[in-house]
Amino acid sequence: MPESRLPDPIPFFPDFPPVAAGMSKVVSNGTVPQSTVGLVALRAGQIVGSTYHTVRQAAELRKAGEADERIDSLASWHDSPYFTDAERAALELLEAVLTPNPAGDRVPGELFARVSEHYDDKALWTLTLAIGQIMFFVPVGLIAKPIPGAPLGQNYSTSTSLPAA
Repeated sequence: MPESRLPDPIPFFPDFPPVAAGMSKVVSNGTVPQSTVGLVALRAGQIVGSTYHTVRQAAELRKAGEADERIDSLASWHDSPYFTDAERAALELLEAVLTPNPAGDRVPGELFARVSEHYDDKALWTLTLAIGQIMFFVPVGLIAKPIPGAPLGQNYSTSTSLPAA
């Protein structure tokens, strides 16, 4: 069985679970479909190269009933027929945030205008915070390397002990 690089962070930071739950509650406010939030999180995992996030987010989408064709074609969403215009706008926004643009603004006004055609102010904030939520967890996947596919609470090796107080 694979091992994580770091142990479960909860014993070190027992106040963390309510923070993570609060973040999830904020982006689950109903203004953006949960499928879109999940697709954005999965695409972020793909872009940053995190097996943990890619496996986890794909599993969450499947558990929520998302079609395999949508999950499987997400990396090529630009020409995949399985996404709505609103989802495409959200994915384009995510990619703009994660992709350096040496020629100027990562999120230019034209892109913001396109996204705004599909989402009102609260939904735009929800998308912004959904991107922030997955980006909060990206270092966890890339540095700590939780065990891909293992259930939460069982996705870290337990070989490291708590530091001395």
